[in-house]
Amino acid sequence: MRNVHRAGRAGGGLAAALAIAVTAGIGAGPAWAKDVKVCFIAGKTGALEAYAKQTEAGFMMGLEYLTKGTMKLGNDKIEVIVKDDQLKPDRGKSLLEECYGDDKADIAVGTTGSPVALAMLPVAEEHKKILIVEPAVADQITGDKWNRYIFRTGRSSYQDALAAAAAIPDKEDVAIGMIGLDTAFGRDGVAAFKEFLKVRRPKASVVAEEYAAGNTADFAPYAERLFNALKDKPGKKIIGFIWAGPHPMAKFVDMKPERFGIALAPGGNILPVMNAWKQFPGVEGGIYYYYGFPKNAMNDWLRAEYQKRFNAPPDFFVAGGFAAASALVSGLQKAGSTDTEKLIAAMEGMTFDTPKGPMTFRKEDHQALQEMYHWRIKKDAKDNDMLELVATIAAKDMPLPIRTKK
Repeated sequence: MRNVHRAGRAGGGLAAALAIAVTAGIGAGPAWAKDVKVCFIAGKTGALEAYAKQTEAGFMMGLEYLTKGTMKLGNDKIEVIVKDDQLKPDRGKSLLEECYGDDKADIAVGTTGSPVALAMLPVAEEHKKILIVEPAVADQITGDKWNRYIFRTGRSSYQDALAAAAAIPDKEDVAIGMIGLDTAFGRDGVAAFKEFLKVRRPKASVVAEEYAAGNTADFAPYAERLFNALKDKPGKKIIGFIWAGPHPMAKFVDMKPERFGIALAPGGNILPVMNAWKQFPGVEGGIYYYYGFPKNAMNDWLRAEYQKRFNAPPDFFVAGGFAAASALVSGLQKAGSTDTEKLIAAMEGMTFDTPKGPMTFRKEDHQALQEMYHWRIKKDAKDNDMLELVATIAAKDMPLPIRTKK
């Protein structure tokens, strides 16, 4: 079964849409004479359900904003087919094959879990169709598993690491223990963090690593091993988290790491998770998006509309879904076609607006270069009003290695 989103009223024709694109400085190509069929795949069942639903909401709101409510480019309707991969790699792979084959999708967007996204990458290459990856994070997606049909609007593990490292002092000894999710996301995240420290924080080092399944109930053994590895180290001591889904930080807090002089650095997460941290003022970390940080018209609209519709600020993955919609629309407008080769030529090096501000697809691996944010929990933190901005980390200040083999 599939969910299909369709909408629209009479448009002014593709020529008008392309004229708008030229006015915006995007450029234009030849028109296509068919509707645009988009397949959206997310892990809507399982531990990351909240992430998937936010991404879908942001994607649909992005299309709404960018088409001025018509869900059209000129006279051509955008049809979105939604599928649930249930966080199962084999299912995600099969669904993408179905999208490109039976559904005749022109382009696909997805997915939530990194293991599922990695399983989907070869399908895009086999069918010679574009897959916009959002929000899966593993470095391999735009690294050694990448192919030229993959464009990622989501941040990579290395971008996460760069943001997280902003909270690490650079002029004193720091010993770090890491607890990561036992998936490609968690392991790539820890590896990227360690690599970055060697280059940008040479006085800091990861002295212990632990990996746990997402459904782990008892974190005591992991915590105790990290405590033992850190407690006698000189200088500052920190436990960092690379985690998705229900977050274990509160369980670590219950085990009183402060008795060993150990601080916790939880990283960014969705608002319902971070709301549970408001009793820890001063804790710092890095994040992909927080609704109050970017200052631009697109984010202003998203904040106002999302609050009106969902009675909450737009969250982490809402912004990601919106960014994927912006990449899709900008690419179609610039290419003037759904032809894959024309889209690739248009999207390589393309800069497009998002609620975070501009992103640019790097030509070498199609990773979206983007700002990240260094945050601190406010002293007077309240639900959905947790973070203050310490610094915006510009894309130019995040030197991402190129890891592709193709």
